[in-house]
Amino acid sequence: MVTVSPPSAAEAEVVDLVSALIRFDTSNTGEPETTKGEAECAAWVTAQLQEVGYETETIEAGAPGRANVFARLEGADRRRGALMLHGHLDVVPAEAADWSVHPFSGAVENGYVWGRGAVDMKDMVGMMIAVARHFKRSGTVPPRDLVFAFVSDEEAGGNYGCKWLVDNRPDLFEGITEAIGEVGGFSLTIPRRDGGERTLYLIETAEKAMLWMRLTARGRAGHGSMIHDNNAVTAVADAVAKLGKHQFPVVLTESVEQFLTAVADETGYTFDVDSPDLEGAIAKLGPIARIVGATLRDTANPTMLKAGYKANVIPATAEAVVDCRVLPGRLAAFEREVDEIIGPDVTREWITNLPSYETGFDGELLDAMNAAILSADPDARTVPYMLSGGTDAKHFARLGIRCFGFAPLKLPPDLDFAALFHGVDERVPVDALTFGTRVLEHFLLNC
Repeated sequence: MVTVSPPSAAEAEVVDLVSALIRFDTSNTGEPETTKGEAECAAWVTAQLQEVGYETETIEAGAPGRANVFARLEGADRRRGALMLHGHLDVVPAEAADWSVHPFSGAVENGYVWGRGAVDMKDMVGMMIAVARHFKRSGTVPPRDLVFAFVSDEEAGGNYGCKWLVDNRPDLFEGITEAIGEVGGFSLTIPRRDGGERTLYLIETAEKAMLWMRLTARGRAGHGSMIHDNNAVTAVADAVAKLGKHQFPVVLTESVEQFLTAVADETGYTFDVDSPDLEGAIAKLGPIARIVGATLRDTANPTMLKAGYKANVIPATAEAVVDCRVLPGRLAAFEREVDEIIGPDVTREWITNLPSYETGFDGELLDAMNAAILSADPDARTVPYMLSGGTDAKHFARLGIRCFGFAPLKLPPDLDFAALFHGVDERVPVDALTFGTRVLEHFLLNC
């Protein structure tokens, strides 16, 4: 007979907490004057923590309303480095007309909690609050100090959140040696070579650099009706077209190689870096292939163009913005390759430069993550992976904090999880939230 433990207090309230968080419209437009809701949401988070006895500190990061909340729970061994759990309160905007439910309703329907932020990342924020409240109410003392950080502006790079805090308030992170946040700990169901299935839990150990590049071409202004051999628009358009079509070389970093090795071991798939159909092999993994495929090589995707002011005037300058995501250790080679592609007549500059990050899949903290997952899903396997996007971990890593993506969720095998990030009808399964809260409790009691 299998004995099922009753849900903890944290598991019992996590769904309501996540639903309440989603009802705060914390849309981050990237412009301070139109971004809203972070302060109200932060005040609500503060109230949830203070209600059970936490002392909290709220910091406005660089501008009014950009609120960040910190709380600490003392552990049994104060000599050990503290572990930080971080989650961002802001979300990307959502157009209500495109959704099946209102994106800020926090509706609980059909086994899901619906709304903008359900997976990015108010699910983890809700789990953090639920476990923090449960530990405080029950008098639980974790093995080491836990720092709970709820921050703003992650969706726009952290200038009014983690970047500002790391630059201006490093005292907040004193004694913190390790951290967990998004995007990792979620499940991926894959076919086994024997015909069955295996559930992998992907722990993020690496992130590509997030580099936004401005390309500028300068030419000779003139009348649109005349022959013109020095057209800035033509020059920047040519550079953008070449760069957007260019395929950078495959480079397997340690995290990606370990992930592919684990998948090959389970499935029998062959991931040959010299094969012309490597992407085809990756595609067998299903929707997650969009993330995994983007970690095989650097990418440079043109996203914005700006030129001209009148139909019959050839402008003197033209600009483009390119979203570049670069593998760890590849920046110098990437820049050389870009310079060859765009040529000498187009200049480039970085307008956002958040470095790559990679750590090993080893150590006591990883052992605790693995044990926590197996306590709830005994037949599972944890594996490392690289995130093609970026998180606040990029800023914390500058302080020497070892960072991981670990926001545990057990997902339905047919759920296109990758598509939910910034997507329409973003939602998180109710069962995944209670599972994640149970795993997070186990982890924090044994970390």
